[in-house]
Amino acid sequence: MGQENAFEFVIRGRGARPAAELHAVGDEAAERAQRFHAGFPGYAPTPLMRLDGLAGALGLGRVYVKDESRRFDLNAFKVLGGGYAMGCCLAEKLGRRIDDCSFDFLSSAQTRKQLGEVTFITATDGNHGRGVAWMARRLGQRCVVYMPKGTAPERLENVRRQGAQASILDCNYDGCVHLAEKHARENGWILTQDTAWDGYEEIPTRIMQGYTTIAREIDAQFEEMGEDAPTHILLQAGVGSFAAAMLGYYAAKRGDARPLSVIVEPKAADCILRTARANDGKLRFVTGDMPTIMAGLACGEPSTVSWRILDAYADAFLSMPDSAAAGGMRMLGNPLPGDERVISGESGASTAGALREIMVNPALAELREKLNFGPEARVLLISTEGDTDRENYRRIVWDGAHPNLR
Repeated sequence: MGQENAFEFVIRGRGARPAAELHAVGDEAAERAQRFHAGFPGYAPTPLMRLDGLAGALGLGRVYVKDESRRFDLNAFKVLGGGYAMGCCLAEKLGRRIDDCSFDFLSSAQTRKQLGEVTFITATDGNHGRGVAWMARRLGQRCVVYMPKGTAPERLENVRRQGAQASILDCNYDGCVHLAEKHARENGWILTQDTAWDGYEEIPTRIMQGYTTIAREIDAQFEEMGEDAPTHILLQAGVGSFAAAMLGYYAAKRGDARPLSVIVEPKAADCILRTARANDGKLRFVTGDMPTIMAGLACGEPSTVSWRILDAYADAFLSMPDSAAAGGMRMLGNPLPGDERVISGESGASTAGALREIMVNPALAELREKLNFGPEARVLLISTEGDTDRENYRRIVWDGAHPNLR
């Protein structure tokens, strides 16, 4: 482990931890989720770009970026998880399998009449709630969304525009989760949360399965491009569901040939890294305010389901300051000649910022060397969101004026 200049990391050796169950995020489950997503109105794989200029500047063989800002009209990837879990819940209410329930069937007037009114409730920093609200509206169902204090007004309005009953509460993200769980239990609503705890793991697992559509798209795109598979992948983590879904998919499909992985978090909300560092089988929480520009990653309690996969298969964990994420936003938004521009938000660009630091920051030399980041590395990044808070995006990229960057 190393710590300097607000960076901290933990490196794990391959095979250092017991294996985890991967059936839920393996290729069969991922194929089922993608088949369901393919029926969504406007579904299309998001772009995968090769940034040769960036790779050359950083001394890497290849850098690829999957741009999730192009996911439907939502500017982020989250609907893949929440939407799939919601479909599974409705299928179960109908006594059917999700394989037998297309989007058109679930959203039909006849199905809505059979189901009656269903209310989905969730807590969100923005993107997940927007995706749940989007899906609920198209299914003709009701949606309630709780958001933590400090949420940007634009993110609140993005959720409300999808027809949800949304409000900002006077607590952090994890407090919103606990309140949503309470109200779901009291009112008979369906809690659609992408974090898991003992007694609540089925829906978070479905959400992770939904995220694996991204991995299947990437596999197909590498094949279409005639490119070798990536050797490295950087994955951003809040509660860890997205990171575990991607890593679990590759571990199930490729075993020890999976990409070397780095799990990236904000320094102010590094619950995953703290859990990895403790290495005693117990989850570590971050409490109180978590001041970070990476709003989508400002989560203090790891998901139980996610942690089992990350614990077993992640090669390294890295927490970093907001300035690194801001650097990733500027780097992707102002590309070198020949590279395509990627508008990536604070959480979406976190892994690009982390990659640059790994390659240039002396404090991360051990991480760079032990994980073989060099001229032969083919690195995959996933920009999980675009400028979902346009005002903050401009403040950071144009002025560097966000209070957390001072």
